[in-house]
Amino acid sequence: MGTDAGTRPSAHLASPKHLPRVVPPVLPRRARLWHPPGTPRAACLSFPLPCPAVPVAGLSHGAPGCAGASRARSRPAGASAPHRPGRARLPRGWERALSQRWHGGVRVGPGLSRCHPANQHRSPHPSAPPGTGVSGESLLDDIVLTHSLFLPTERFLQQLHQQYPGGRGGGHGGSGLRRKRAVLAVLLHFLETYKGLLQEEESAGKVIKELYLLIMKDTSLYHQLEDEILKLHQLVETVELKVAEETPPPNKQVKPLFRHFRRIDSCLQTRVAFRGSDEIFCRVYMPDHSYVTIRSRLSASVQDILASVTEKLQYSEEQSSRGDALILVTMASSGEKAVLQPSEECVFTTLGINSHLFACTRDTFDSLVPLPEEIQVVPGDTEIHRAEPEDVANHLTAFHWELFRCIHELEFVDYVFHGERGRRETANLELLLQRCSEVQHWVGTELLLCEGLGKRAHLLKKLIKIAAICKQNQDMLSFYAIVIGLNNAAVSRLRLTWEKLPGKFKNLFRKFENLTDPCRNHKTYREVLAKMKPPLIPFVPLILKDLTFLHEGSKTLLDGLVNVEKLHCIAEKVRTVRKYRSRPLCLELEASPAQLQTKAYVRQLRVIDNQNLLFELSYKLEPGSQ
Repeated sequence: MGTDAGTRPSAHLASPKHLPRVVPPVLPRRARLWHPPGTPRAACLSFPLPCPAVPVAGLSHGAPGCAGASRARSRPAGASAPHRPGRARLPRGWERALSQRWHGGVRVGPGLSRCHPANQHRSPHPSAPPGTGVSGESLLDDIVLTHSLFLPTERFLQQLHQQYPGGRGGGHGGSGLRRKRAVLAVLLHFLETYKGLLQEEESAGKVIKELYLLIMKDTSLYHQLEDEILKLHQLVETVELKVAEETPPPNKQVKPLFRHFRRIDSCLQTRVAFRGSDEIFCRVYMPDHSYVTIRSRLSASVQDILASVTEKLQYSEEQSSRGDALILVTMASSGEKAVLQPSEECVFTTLGINSHLFACTRDTFDSLVPLPEEIQVVPGDTEIHRAEPEDVANHLTAFHWELFRCIHELEFVDYVFHGERGRRETANLELLLQRCSEVQHWVGTELLLCEGLGKRAHLLKKLIKIAAICKQNQDMLSFYAIVIGLNNAAVSRLRLTWEKLPGKFKNLFRKFENLTDPCRNHKTYREVLAKMKPPLIPFVPLILKDLTFLHEGSKTLLDGLVNVEKLHCIAEKVRTVRKYRSRPLCLELEASPAQLQTKAYVRQLRVIDNQNLLFELSYKLEPGSQ
């Protein structure tokens, strides 16, 4: 099915049986909150913390004014407490704890272990006092990963700059060296985490360069922190910070989206991460199905796209003033269409699998119809009938690993929490979710375009084999997508086809269904995943589901306080992604012509995403099946 404009592509497009069930997480009974300086300190308790010192306030879960789920339900889904400018700051005493090499810790209480079962077995820092549940490195990582929920990156860096003696408002005295060491430690961790994302942050890059130059000029740090300063220099050189005054490099390479490949050599290239400033080629169609090709930034707004189309069409200002102004419309293969608002950004990565952009006037909106090529069905043998299951599965895993590696861990936070970067920096995650939907529809498309009963049963057997090999490769994304595709109602109703499947494969598929069963919050899948060692590719939609319930289950801010336990739970989930990618994937893939053909096929799947059309094909194959 096509995806409506402005919505994110769903990774679950199969039968309701395998849609994720809403199971909210168990929230901590007592919310630990960061109390910024300058606000009332009533009911606050200070602890010696291993990173920015975070006084915490305990509020009973579910009581009036608490950060519990009862207050969250009164807000619209995805909404969080409003940000109060000037309230949230780096807390007092943070530089003392940082300079002590992370000694000490924060008591998180029993609630955190309930929120994260893995924390029950996690050892705190050796020097942390009894009862400590979070190490200093972990707490610093929590703040760096999630600070955008309550403090924009530019203001976060400005606060850090102010804490440096000799910087903006930085003080001097006996704590000067300790403060310098703390600022340097936070800045190093920040740069290591953000890396390429800072190329899109002009204002943040300017603050970092100022702070970097200030540290490099400080000779008092050289003899004690020489290694850290050298590391800082290397990170700043690697990050290639973007500053507003600097001009963009000429002749920037245009990157292809995997749905827009036009040449075989493009799809065989190794995937690289997309950034909002990257440029792509895209076709925008007219009501008569003619089109113009424009070159646009990935993060371009609808208004920018229409401006490029208008220029190509030589559309005059007089026509626009007469009420004939162009609008941008998304059109799915099923005929569903929606008008995009001028302020929307990053529309290219949110399009459905077979969706296209149309430019038209409001008078011609009702006459828009899908492109003929999207509803044309030509049954016949494809590469999957000739290729070996092992080759198809290995190329699926290799391609999905490339896409998974391109996702920055902060994209998970921005996608769910609609952070300051918005959809400008979630393009890689959006593309992986689209690929998951594409594989699901690919399974149904191949089976329903296979007309012979015996041949179709053989293909069904091959697809189950491919799912088994993907599971063996620890590619749970491909495994899940294939199983969901086989459970599509248009496929599962093919009784004669399933009856011809050997009993061995029927039992194997039954085990796969049990593994993907959403009962008890996907308990079986989580247990299997916990036993796997990296590298592995998880079922990414389930990670986003967990983050969504963490977000909607408790507030981020409450009366100027920051819910530190919520931030820790979010960061822990993001760190699992880091763990899954901690080792490289090693697959032995040959470079023979046959293998290259299979590789090109896997990366250029031709699918039918119109569920009504899939049902029509299913009833033509087996009219009497139930």
